[in-house]
Amino acid sequence: MSNRWIAGVVGTSALVAVVGLAAEPAVTVTSGPLRFEERLLMKGFTYSFGVAAGDIDGDGDLDLTAADALPNNSLYLFTNDGNRGFQRSLIQKNDPQRLERHQLGDIDGDGRLDLVIVKNLFGDVLWFRNDGSPKASLWKRHVIVSKKLKGAYDVALADFDGDGDLDVAASSWRLSNNYVWFENDGSPADGEWTMRIIDENVAETRMIRQADIDGDKDLDLVCTARRAPLVAWYENTGNPRAGWKKHVIDDKTVQPIHGMPVDMDRDGDIDVVLACGMTFSGSPASEQVVWYENADGGRNWKRHTVARSFHGAFEAIAVDLDGDKDMDVVATSWDLAGSVTWFENTGDPKSGWKRHAIKTKWARANQLISGDFDGDGRPDLAAGAERGSNEVRWWRNAGPVNSPR
Repeated sequence: MSNRWIAGVVGTSALVAVVGLAAEPAVTVTSGPLRFEERLLMKGFTYSFGVAAGDIDGDGDLDLTAADALPNNSLYLFTNDGNRGFQRSLIQKNDPQRLERHQLGDIDGDGRLDLVIVKNLFGDVLWFRNDGSPKASLWKRHVIVSKKLKGAYDVALADFDGDGDLDVAASSWRLSNNYVWFENDGSPADGEWTMRIIDENVAETRMIRQADIDGDKDLDLVCTARRAPLVAWYENTGNPRAGWKKHVIDDKTVQPIHGMPVDMDRDGDIDVVLACGMTFSGSPASEQVVWYENADGGRNWKRHTVARSFHGAFEAIAVDLDGDKDMDVVATSWDLAGSVTWFENTGDPKSGWKRHAIKTKWARANQLISGDFDGDGRPDLAAGAERGSNEVRWWRNAGPVNSPR
């Protein structure tokens, strides 16, 4: 693939490209009843393990971000040009070790999307301020916590304490085995934030996501721990400083990894879709995509299987890909023959799912997100793949096979 960069980083300028990044032509993929156009966002990562989407430059379309760990040690912004292309610039460079999963949110209350990210091995949680000119220079770096959350792995953003600003929750992988939250006191740029333990000594904490599970209008947390194994939600009782109440969703299914809280059955409450397996289970048949039905305000849950023997199941998201008003599921496979696959909801999410491949032979596919990146009203997909692939790609949802493009 030819490289069409015009300029590298000079001084504090963050701009590294002034043309679209799609030097590799789009490839049309037929996947069941849908067509997708696969587009390369960027290759040459040393360790791609974190993507996010949001309108970062305030022009009305969705931009993308991606993290790159050692030795590149960079955090990239891909600005949407409005014509199915993206321009790359730098949010951060030369930040050693593992910049990984991250979320976008307005941390300082200025109306612009900032970025909160974990730094895995060092145990840092950082935020980078969007000053309104996100492509002009590197973003200002702020520390939420430094070297106090070893293995910092995943983050969630929400106003947990109800004071009007965004707080941060995080998991900490196998190096700390904790879930924690950090209180934003209204002055997020003034030094480290107060860290409070939600739960500790939970073997290999992974996913952490915010959602109102019990319908009481405050935001709870949905979490997984791979080695425990554990799928649980932590109830925000209205005073998170005083502690969170733990509710077990599932402690039997092997290797729960990543998913999302979402109303799968359209009954008005929040369920959970999840990928379980990651190739470490020792039993490929047990590597699955599942969803948990919230049957009683989060007190009782019923497990439903979307797919069995989905080897390397890593992350699952729910989105109405085919526009039929029900939730389909998309999942990544993290094994050496990795993949991106969607599971068509045929009308009853408790049974009858149809499997359709989107991308195959894509080693170590990991984080997966959805958004309307081209503004045509259909949800698209983006995902990263680490060692063996070392790239981020996105898939334009071109609609039904028999529809005009």
